[in-house]
Amino acid sequence: MTYEQTINYMYSSAPMFQAVGSAAYKEGMENSFLIDKHLGYRHRRYATIHVAGTNGKGSVSHLLSSLLQEAGYRTGLYTSPHLSDFRERIRVNGQMIDKEYIVDFMERHRDFFESVRPSFFELTTGMAFSYFSDRDVDIAVIEVGLGGRLDCTNVIVPILSVITNISFDHTALLGDTLTAIAREKGGIIKPGVPVVIGEAQGEVREVFESYREVNGQTGNDFVFAEDEKPILSSKILPSGRLSFETRKYFNIECELGGYAQEKNAATVLCAINMLSRFSKFAVRRSHVHQGFLHVTENTGLMGRWQIAGHEPKIILDTGHNVGGMEYNVRQLQMEKFDNLHIVFGMVNDKDISAVLALLPSEAKYYFTQASIPRALDAAVLSERAVIFGLHGEAFPTVADALKAARRCATRRDVIFVGGSTFVVADALNV
Repeated sequence: MTYEQTINYMYSSAPMFQAVGSAAYKEGMENSFLIDKHLGYRHRRYATIHVAGTNGKGSVSHLLSSLLQEAGYRTGLYTSPHLSDFRERIRVNGQMIDKEYIVDFMERHRDFFESVRPSFFELTTGMAFSYFSDRDVDIAVIEVGLGGRLDCTNVIVPILSVITNISFDHTALLGDTLTAIAREKGGIIKPGVPVVIGEAQGEVREVFESYREVNGQTGNDFVFAEDEKPILSSKILPSGRLSFETRKYFNIECELGGYAQEKNAATVLCAINMLSRFSKFAVRRSHVHQGFLHVTENTGLMGRWQIAGHEPKIILDTGHNVGGMEYNVRQLQMEKFDNLHIVFGMVNDKDISAVLALLPSEAKYYFTQASIPRALDAAVLSERAVIFGLHGEAFPTVADALKAARRCATRRDVIFVGGSTFVVADALNV
């Protein structure tokens, strides 16, 4: 098969969660263990870092990868979903997986996969673990797909586990309380493996404390970034980037914008400190500075408060749940503009009302839908939005909505594109 035929076969035989939602989700670890055994436990040939959380786990994963690359380590990075190209999910030192490798991998293992009928994510996780082994990585940063406890990435025994935060998302699969979601994500915590928790208060913190007690971990190998306070202050630079004054690394300039990155940066700094304390992977001050400054170049990260145009300023962000949208709205309040235009769409399995309740009523809205089956119909979204005092027009595609926003906006306006990872993906492809 050609590369295009191979990718189409993967999509059709094992539909992506991002396309069809919970219908693509397979509960339990049986397939994960079968695939792991079939492929020869490839993840055991290199060190791994496991990253879970509701928001920020993608940014944290990319930042960790960038810092490790700057330190000279050959670094694998496995993330999801992709925005434009399937190969974004699997990278070594920022370079996407080879097309030829994907074709060969599927040809060699097709009969086995057809016998066990894995989910799309189970299949691609096995591919990633094999690719990193075949490319002789020193270490790989592995982002959890969904939850943690039953996620197929949880077959690994990492040298460090990181949980960024807990918020409401995928409640039908993970539970409808924060403590239930925390228990699912806390399922990546393993005895003898150091842990960094980015954000956790109240009952959520108690859930993680219970994991620490069960595993017998101490304060040295189980830390909360909020307690460590590695960042003393932060400010937005004229470029839109963030500058952090830190306890250990002096002033750090982060290529990524958006207030959410302050929490992510604190988590990353704690993780790097933990690696230095409990592993052979040493990351010096210069590596930290360069890793934060060149994260998109090093890893190909897109869609995190990404400035896609000027006059008018166009901002793309993949935040898609309550926690992510709270940060986006806060950041928009800091922007200077004459008028705010919001190109907005969601998928149909999110808490739509809770997100709409956060959005600014003074903006002009261009409701739309991404080019995936899960996308919420733009007309339906527009009708729901009126209840929350949000007004605008509905457009059948993101391209149409963005074109209309550009047509209406003046040079001093801001256009924000978000609400769904897949709306941003479509915008990047316009």
